[in-house]
Amino acid sequence: MSRLADRVAIVTGATRGIGRGVALELAAAGATVYATGRTGHEGEGEGGLPGSLESLEAEGAALAGRILGVLCDHRDDGAVARAFERIDVEQGRLDLLVNNAFLLPEDIEPDRPFWETPIAWWDTMVDVGTRSAYVALHHAARRMAARGCGLVVNISSAGARALHLHVAYSAGKSALDRMTCDAAMQLAPHGVSVVSIWPYFVRTERLMQIENAGGGDWEHDIDGAESQRFVGRVIAALTLAEDLPLRSGHAFTSAELALAYGVRDENGSLPSGPRSVDEEPPGRV
Repeated sequence: MSRLADRVAIVTGATRGIGRGVALELAAAGATVYATGRTGHEGEGEGGLPGSLESLEAEGAALAGRILGVLCDHRDDGAVARAFERIDVEQGRLDLLVNNAFLLPEDIEPDRPFWETPIAWWDTMVDVGTRSAYVALHHAARRMAARGCGLVVNISSAGARALHLHVAYSAGKSALDRMTCDAAMQLAPHGVSVVSIWPYFVRTERLMQIENAGGGDWEHDIDGAESQRFVGRVIAALTLAEDLPLRSGHAFTSAELALAYGVRDENGSLPSGPRSVDEEPPGRV
C-alpha cells in the first residue's frame, strides 16, 4: 500500500516550480492532491514559462495517487474558499496543506535598492505569499482542528533571516515563519502541526530560463541545486514522521529534513544547500 494512500492534500501554486514537484511527489506516494493554479492550459502562463494544471494532471495520471487541478487565483478569497469547499464535498477530509503560492515580479533584479522599485511590488509579494498563505491556513486549520489531526507546510526561504532579492520578499518570508510559529502554538492542542521549509536553489522553469539566457546578475549553484520534486519527497517523509509534533512551529532547510529522514533527490544525491537554518545561506535564494 502506498505510504499516503489515505491522505488528502492541497498544494497551492502548483502549475510549475516547487509546487508542481510537491504535488507530483505526494501523488507518487499515493495521496489525493488538489493542486491550485491560475494556468489551466499550456501556453496560457505568463512569461512564456511551461506548466499548467492540464499538464500536471496528465503527468500525475501514471502515479499511485491522483492530482486534481483547481483553477484559483490566490488574490481572490472567494476562489480560495470554493477550493476548500470542493474538497469538503468530494473528500470530506483534509490532511495536508502545502502553502507554496507566490507571485514574484517578472523584472525583479537581485540587490536592486527597494526605493528604485515600484511600491506595488510589496503588494505583489506579500499578498500572494504571506497573506495568501494565511487565508489558506485559516481554511485548513478549521477543518484539521475539527478532526484532531493535520499538517500545514509553509514554503519559506532563508530570506526570512537575511535580505534576499528584495526588502518586501524578505519581510514576507519572515512574517510567514512567524505565522508558522504562532499558528503551531494555537493548533497544538488540536493535533495539528505547522512547519516552515526553506528550499535551496531549485531547478524550476524560471531558474532554468534565467540560466539558459546566460544568468545575468543572478548567481545560482546549479550543480548543487534541488530538483523540483526534492521538497515534495521531504514533505512526504515529514507527513509520516514520528517526531512531527516536536518540529511543529519551527523552520527547517529542505536538506536538514532530508538528512533526518533519509530522503535523497531524484539522482540519489543530497543537494548542497544549508544543513540547518542557522547556517549562513550560501548565495541568493
